Amino acid sequence: MMIIETTNYYAKPGREEEVLLQRRRATAIRKRLGLPEGRTFARLEAEGPNVQWRCEFSSESAYREDMAARKESAEFSAARAQMHTLIERFERHLHEEVD
Repeated sequence: MMIIETTNYYAKPGREEEVLLQRRRATAIRKRLGLPEGRTFARLEAEGPNVQWRCEFSSESAYREDMAARKESAEFSAARAQMHTLIERFERHLHEEVD
């Protein structure tokens, strides 16, 4: 069962580029921790999150292990705290691949 985590970042006005840069920093930290990098997307048009990140996990347990590694990392926690100074809203969604 494939698990897909999607995180949505809604930037404070004028902070859109900083949010994208901070997401890239978090991805670099993930890489140093030996975690999958995932994929980062920037909004082109319409409404919705300014930045979105997606990552696929082979199972729910792989996802839970990834979450634990993030939680245990002081560097990742600091990056997360910095991101929250740049955004108005954050969403995390988990999906299961069905086809």
